[in-house]
Amino acid sequence: MNDVTIGDVVIGHGRPLALIAGPCLLEDLDDALFIGETLKRETAKRGLSYIFKASYEKDNRGKPTGFPGHGLDKGLALLTKIREKLGVPILSDVHRETDVDAAAQALDILQIPAFLCQQTSLVMKIGQAGKPVNVKKGQFLAPEDMASAVEKLRYVGNNQILLTDRGVSFGYHRLVFDPRSVPIMQALGCPVVVDPTHIVRIYGISSSDPQGGEPEFAATLARAGVAAGCNALFIETHPTPFSAACDAASMVCLGTELPELLDQVTPIARAMREKNLA
Repeated sequence: MNDVTIGDVVIGHGRPLALIAGPCLLEDLDDALFIGETLKRETAKRGLSYIFKASYEKDNRGKPTGFPGHGLDKGLALLTKIREKLGVPILSDVHRETDVDAAAQALDILQIPAFLCQQTSLVMKIGQAGKPVNVKKGQFLAPEDMASAVEKLRYVGNNQILLTDRGVSFGYHRLVFDPRSVPIMQALGCPVVVDPTHIVRIYGISSSDPQGGEPEFAATLARAGVAAGCNALFIETHPTPFSAACDAASMVCLGTELPELLDQVTPIARAMREKNLA
């Protein structure tokens, strides 16, 4: 497995578990800094690595009237301020080729959204930007099918690749997590991330409706992912999830639920790391 270096964070075989976490969508700068400071503190307590995430734009929102985010210029400027204030690497998703150059200047790692993971021109353009890449596995793909995205990125000379499992379609509205996906995608030579907060989203119901997600199961899926050997977790979190502009029904509460989740996965991650280093 190839190590992936994102700022001061190294993700890979035998490395500490990393947490990629933050709000779904970048809203207010002060709120984002509070979330990031809390996560930086909570991960440091447990010996975990940390990368801040927030989308500068939400292009795959459910309604045309939904808040789209601050957009490319303002959003990237805010994320740059967050990196300067927090001193941690920054991740955001990129939806179009025309955004790639500016995003690569501002971000430490570029994320390819699940719905776009097979868009060859976008994948290769992002790969050419010279930054680490996190590819979210489409919920319509088997884990071994991610070999295509990996091949495209390596073809343009990029081997700094994370693969993220955010579930697979189980019927029309629900996603499930297959723990086998972790070693299957690791066999492609890439560290694997598990994203429980998107797996618990119930599609077809508004994310602002409490019925639109089951965040009470996020910790269960996180434990399963770490026990399966994942190298990082991807978690969306907010101090008051139902006041969030995006994915309110599936986010983990920052102050109450997230510390408990980290307490649960940390000893599992430590045991898996010791096993890998033995």
